Amino acid sequence: MSSYLTYPPINTDVFPNNYVMARQRLLVLAELMAFVEIQHKVYPCPGKAPDGELLYTDTLWLGNKNASRVLVLLAGTHGVEGFVGSAVELDHIGLIINGQLAIPTDTAVLLVHALTPWGYAWLRRCDEDGVDLNRNAVDFFKPLPENSGYESLRSALFSKDKTQRQAALSEFESQHGRSALEIAISGGQYSDPAGPFFGGKSPSHGRLVTEDLMQQYTLHERDLAVIDLHSGLGPYGYGEIICDHPSDSTGVRVAHDWYGDSVTLPALGTSSSVPKIGLMDYAWHGIMNGRSCHVTLEFGTYSTDQLFGVLLKDHQLWAQPDNNSARMEHSKHMRQHFCPDNEAWKALVLFRARQVISQALQGLSA
Repeated sequence: MSSYLTYPPINTDVFPNNYVMARQRLLVLAELMAFVEIQHKVYPCPGKAPDGELLYTDTLWLGNKNASRVLVLLAGTHGVEGFVGSAVELDHIGLIINGQLAIPTDTAVLLVHALTPWGYAWLRRCDEDGVDLNRNAVDFFKPLPENSGYESLRSALFSKDKTQRQAALSEFESQHGRSALEIAISGGQYSDPAGPFFGGKSPSHGRLVTEDLMQQYTLHERDLAVIDLHSGLGPYGYGEIICDHPSDSTGVRVAHDWYGDSVTLPALGTSSSVPKIGLMDYAWHGIMNGRSCHVTLEFGTYSTDQLFGVLLKDHQLWAQPDNNSARMEHSKHMRQHFCPDNEAWKALVLFRARQVISQALQGLSA
């Protein structure tokens, strides 16, 4: 199998301008892959885009439907992060169409585009109900997890006085530590639909899509390399391989075998991410055999403090009725944080994605 590193120069034009454009490009490229066995599943999503367009999660199965090994690329788990996910998936399809990448024998590729299409279209991380898909993988028939840190900080997080808010966060950090602060804000909470990192009260659209794909394609019977594409956390331009498998699990061993020492583990404190509740990772872990692993490929942009600032402002604005103009103005900052308008950054994303995808395919084949 050819290495991604030998491929022609990267074209950053694959980064779309919006959700509608991304979906159109995906469907056009899918039609050009007549030489590849392909299955297209469409999952309508409640709500509409700002221009009234309908919303969908699209999935493409490329290759032998009976393949024993599957590379899964997930885009738009967090809506606004779909720009990066779309670009990586479109780049991957382009390499196949241009004959620069051949899908290995007994291997298929499953592309999942826009798991949270409403958030992608509206430049938010969450869905129309404020649910963060990556905090939604909990058992809703049991008492929901509690986050006492979030409860204590909630009033400060929604304070319009930035100085007051920062003072409250600094005090919490000084008392409990930086990791505890980040867990309090971003670890997941199930009490406040208007707040950030809300896990919901029932399975969300993206979770239902994921569970249906697992069943329809009998993914529990196959070797899996799952890569969930994210952005907005970590060093600028770097794609961090984050593994949330338990630290003593075969999933971690497989991740290290495939991706080497670049793998980081939130559970061990080696990652830019802290441990979180309700990740969709855990649903994938539950169906994986000992030859599979799930990783998040997180492309860094700006500081964690800036991430919290732009997200808190977003939730403050959406908690206020009849505030559409201010929301739309702030959405530019959301877009810039999660997908910087910088050609060098975009090129770094695509290069690193090719590298990691190549490692995943090689790992599966081995």
